[in-house]
Amino acid sequence: MVVKPLYYLVNTLAIIGTITGTTINRASGNKASEKWKGFEMAKKKENRRTYQKIADLLLEMIEKDGYEIGARLPAERDLAERFGVSRPTIREAVIALEIAKRIEVKKGSGVYVLGPNKDGSMTPELDIGPFELTEARALVEGEAAALAATLISDEEIEQLKTAIEEMSSEGELTVIGEEADRRFHQIIARATRNDAISAIVNNLWEIRQSSKITSRTYQKARGYGLKDRQDEHRTILMALEARDPQAARRAMRAHLMNVIDALLIATETDAVTQARERSSLDRTRFTSMNKII
Repeated sequence: MVVKPLYYLVNTLAIIGTITGTTINRASGNKASEKWKGFEMAKKKENRRTYQKIADLLLEMIEKDGYEIGARLPAERDLAERFGVSRPTIREAVIALEIAKRIEVKKGSGVYVLGPNKDGSMTPELDIGPFELTEARALVEGEAAALAATLISDEEIEQLKTAIEEMSSEGELTVIGEEADRRFHQIIARATRNDAISAIVNNLWEIRQSSKITSRTYQKARGYGLKDRQDEHRTILMALEARDPQAARRAMRAHLMNVIDALLIATETDAVTQARERSSLDRTRFTSMNKII
């Protein structure tokens, strides 16, 4: 049936609308628009993304607690407890500061101070972080796959097979392979016969490719052995070919949850045994989404 995938998809789209940059015209007329614009500017700092706020707090901690150049910051778990956020948020904040060249991340060792925050400026706008982005993709693309399973054509099934063949022959982590990966997911989105869904999936991919913090995280993942995932794509294809919505949803979510798992491993910074312990706990939140039906 189409009804159930559509029901969940409508709820999903309502939740993630702001993630994809969707805006609502809240005021009409020049005077009202100017008033709203002023309000948004006043709220800009307050509405900064969580990882950016944490990055600023980390800079304050470095200054106030007297961390010198070369000093090692506290363990990720301790920072998460100190600031009351999840460990993935700490990782995104650390990557933001690494991009800003305020800290250095040494795999298996920790995070070290490169220099003080001399100008007191906030961390730069780096767009949505990789963990939230991939979680949103799992929600949206999981339901899109379920809906597509009821509507996909034989021609689109063949197009998916071609995309997988390109990923296999070129390597999913190459430029051509990544383009084939994106095309695979976009074909499924188009198969929903819903232009809004297709646009949202495309927008999420645009964010992945344009966001500095997300690009940096994927770069780290490749450096630490992010593997090709053609088998997972084949599992998605099999579910779509069988016109099985539930199997398609499960396969797509499992695929993207595995991507999150790989990103968590790639961004571990503490000693290996401690990092694995923490990562196991961190995955609880993200993998719990697989329980949503």
